[in-house]
Amino acid sequence: MLDRNHFTRDSKLIVEWIDDYLRNIKDLPVKSKVRPGEIKEQIGTTIPARGESLEKIMQDFKDVILPGMVHWQHPNFHAYFNANNSTESILAEMLTSALGAQCMIWETSPAAAELEERMLDWLKDAMGLPRKWEGVIQDTASTATLAAILTARERKCDFQSNYAGVPANLRVYCSQETHSSIDKAVAIAGIGKNNLIKIQIDGQRRMDPAALKAAIEQDISDGLKPTAVVLTLGTTGTMAIDNIKDVGPICKKYGVWLHVDAAYAGTALLLAEHQGMIEGIAYADSFVFNPHKWMFTNFDCTAYYVKSADHLIKTFEILPEYLKTHSRGQVNDYRDWGVPLGRRFRALKLWFVMRSYGLKGLRDRIRQHIKLSRYFVKWLESQPHLELITAPVLNFSCFRYNPSREEFSFEDLNKINATILEKINSTGKAYLSHTTVDGRYAIRVVIGQTYIQTEDVDRLIDVIKESLP
Repeated sequence: MLDRNHFTRDSKLIVEWIDDYLRNIKDLPVKSKVRPGEIKEQIGTTIPARGESLEKIMQDFKDVILPGMVHWQHPNFHAYFNANNSTESILAEMLTSALGAQCMIWETSPAAAELEERMLDWLKDAMGLPRKWEGVIQDTASTATLAAILTARERKCDFQSNYAGVPANLRVYCSQETHSSIDKAVAIAGIGKNNLIKIQIDGQRRMDPAALKAAIEQDISDGLKPTAVVLTLGTTGTMAIDNIKDVGPICKKYGVWLHVDAAYAGTALLLAEHQGMIEGIAYADSFVFNPHKWMFTNFDCTAYYVKSADHLIKTFEILPEYLKTHSRGQVNDYRDWGVPLGRRFRALKLWFVMRSYGLKGLRDRIRQHIKLSRYFVKWLESQPHLELITAPVLNFSCFRYNPSREEFSFEDLNKINATILEKINSTGKAYLSHTTVDGRYAIRVVIGQTYIQTEDVDRLIDVIKESLP
């Protein structure tokens, strides 16, 4: 057991390891190569009878744990969507851990509540969101989306379903490209997955507004209650950007809650040239994006905004005697703004990141990632056997191998591309993931790790070339 009076001495071992890790992360394989169960086999089956030294614990961390980790901060991590950190964010997280505060209400840490309120205002103004909206930090976009669906449910049921139960005739709508967290949210909310209607998409893989309108009108004629629509700015599969401007008036006409999920692409709203993505945003009732994806703030940290904080609070508020305070009504008690009672001090790392980078620094880094993605796409377009499957968006592209001079069946071409992806990832030099577009197997590339440079993109290009047939 460590003596806290020796914290400086003991922490030196950890800080030196972190420094070495961040400096030399390029030398590590991006993706773990362990087999299922391999890590567990190396860990004892019971708590040690006697305490062990920090040196021994750290040695086992390096020998046992590290080989089983995927290195999300590696500059050649291009899979899924990034979950970035930064030096600023790491340091702030250390302070958060030291404080060990449970920031459920204003009384339990006034600075945490007030800093959170101010940070969400900073972001709202910088991103061009409606000034009257109010924000709260959630852990993930999945939790924020659940909060949106629950609030939409309560509003549609005159805030009675928390008491009487959920009626069986509520309907929620999203596109065929929407994230699986929507399916999970409607299930947890008691609305039921069978009442989640997947609306067809247009040629740009966006929700078709005409199809949405027809589905809503049909449900109304069938005695059902359209409750919420979820639009996505940057779908996971292909980074499609749904059209708020055309869908918003439909939601307003039929009294349907409009939730906008911009979990990844929302960070690009810091750039004036991309704020066109939210044209029509005044129609929305809620909006979410993740600073922990592309804004250099380590996981977890989700910014969730609502048009009506009163509706949100009315959905989640419960006031037992032990949570009654004299400050209630004068401040934001964020435990009433979502599912959890307990809350981490997430605003601190946002504060560190935004103050250290400044708005210009954030914008410069995001623009650099988009520029590097265009550099990669230009190389793709120069290769006769590679083709873009969808139009590149922001720092995202999607391609496949398709040699024009050879004949392959649809299924064979999919298998070939799956093999290429497996070869790329098995090298340990890069990590990519895949999607399917109209049944075609495609390889996704996201260029957004905080400190990525041109040389890292060149490394990715070399790995792809080496992995082609």
